[in-house]
Amino acid sequence: MTAKEKIESKTTGGFHICIGLDSDIIKIPQHLLKHSNPILEFNKVIIENTYKEASAYKINFAFYEKDGSRGFDTIHKTMELIPDDVLTIADAKRGDIGNTSQMYAQSIFDHFGFDAVTLHPYMGFDSLSPFLDYKNKLNFILALTSNSGASDFEKQKLDNGKFLYQHVIEKVNDWNQNQNCGLVFGATKIDELKNNIESFRQMPVLLPGVGTQGGSLEDVTRTFSLHKNMNFIINISRALIYSDNTEKFAIAISKTIKQYNSTLHSILTAS
Repeated sequence: MTAKEKIESKTTGGFHICIGLDSDIIKIPQHLLKHSNPILEFNKVIIENTYKEASAYKINFAFYEKDGSRGFDTIHKTMELIPDDVLTIADAKRGDIGNTSQMYAQSIFDHFGFDAVTLHPYMGFDSLSPFLDYKNKLNFILALTSNSGASDFEKQKLDNGKFLYQHVIEKVNDWNQNQNCGLVFGATKIDELKNNIESFRQMPVLLPGVGTQGGSLEDVTRTFSLHKNMNFIINISRALIYSDNTEKFAIAISKTIKQYNSTLHSILTAS
């Protein structure tokens, strides 16, 4: 299956929760520390208890890169645990010029085998084109992020009266010649989401920020539902994977994602 087929099969089936594997050894249940690779065991339990309810898994490279070769090995082994029909996203926020970007693309897509990646657009089209050349992959490009620092650049107003992030969305629409572009749009920016959702057209949208950062699952889902747009996935990391730190955390995680999906489904079916 292509990346686009994977995400469409989940979202058309009513599954919109992306699980962020921001796995931190300081925060995982202590009983897992007895394993030779506690992070891998943590990821394994999460995947085994959520894969039927998840639309995607997003692996945040920072949490693995800090451990060097051991961390990269954990990424490889985690990828082997994820079923083939579930989208995998490398949250690596790449974007550089020339051969550098080409090497990054080969790393993410060829070496690690991810279906999708997060990219930043601020070095322009040539910094992203090596990724966009992979026609069967997906590229989630940062538009408006969930952090407060988004105001520093993304929400700066241009001479034409538009915000920089709106200009990015326009550009990504232009770049989407292979239908393999998507957007990252912060769930904490609900007013901006309501005002700009029509500009997304048919591109899939990855929305971080629900849970610990304060974004509302209900508000995001309702906004997409009102616009008859089902092409979205909502990332939840800490609020889900650290919902319990006891030896029963597998049960708690399974219960938590089912609750998220129940809330989401009730909104979608009511519209």
